[in-house]
Amino acid sequence: MTQPRLRGRPRAFHDKTEQNTVRALDRAMGLLAALSETKGLTLSELAALTDQSPATVYRVLITLQGHDIVELEDEAQRWHVGPGAFRIGSGFLRRTNVAERSRAAMQALMRATGETANLGVEDRDEVLFLTQVETHEAIRAFFPPGTRGPMHTSGIGKALLAHLPPVRVAAILKSKGLPGFTPLSITDEAALGEDLARTRARGYAIDDQERADGMRCIAAPIFNAHGEPVAGLSVSGPAFRIPLEAAARIGTDVRAAADQVTAAIGGTVGFPTAGEKS
Repeated sequence: MTQPRLRGRPRAFHDKTEQNTVRALDRAMGLLAALSETKGLTLSELAALTDQSPATVYRVLITLQGHDIVELEDEAQRWHVGPGAFRIGSGFLRRTNVAERSRAAMQALMRATGETANLGVEDRDEVLFLTQVETHEAIRAFFPPGTRGPMHTSGIGKALLAHLPPVRVAAILKSKGLPGFTPLSITDEAALGEDLARTRARGYAIDDQERADGMRCIAAPIFNAHGEPVAGLSVSGPAFRIPLEAAARIGTDVRAAADQVTAAIGGTVGFPTAGEKS
């Protein structure tokens, strides 16, 4: 029996050869990605960075500018990601109501702890930060929406890893490895396994200056109706304002906020641990 073709996919869906891609669109996406990782680039800088001619880059930028996806800062002649890109990217958040349902809990968490509250998900074996509620303190953690980071050195990443099936954890570690960023980064699988076991037992994860010197993060997972971790909530800030002796108190607040979001999206807090999943 012939398998019905999935709607929304052409017959050549699995064909990734050059003739089945739009080169101009591929080029435009590369330029947009390059801009998203900087605080703005001139035409010549962007052309050099992407190894394209200034004329080609300019044509693409003008096209994107017509849709507000990029914008030009006239005085400095620097190109930036525009509001149109944000509007399009917001469609990702509308795929789930986690971001919307998390907002009130994040605001309350920021007020309770005095530190920046963050929301992130696992995407392509990394943590993808979706949104944050910033503290009013001058020194603060800042993760712009769309920022990515390694799972093993992130509070949210470890909170999610602690409740993923072991097979999935092994696949992530095989894909990304355990690179070190500070002297406190966990770069050994056995040590990471012990850290994740402690995370499951206490209900929250701690990033103890493992990604950036002087910054500490405490995070807890958000679960869906199947008891699967779908997002993580955290507070992050300088280590001198988040001492380890305060981790239990802050962790309780973060865990309660994450559980509140779990309940709001119809999730199940009474989940099996990763060790009990197949």
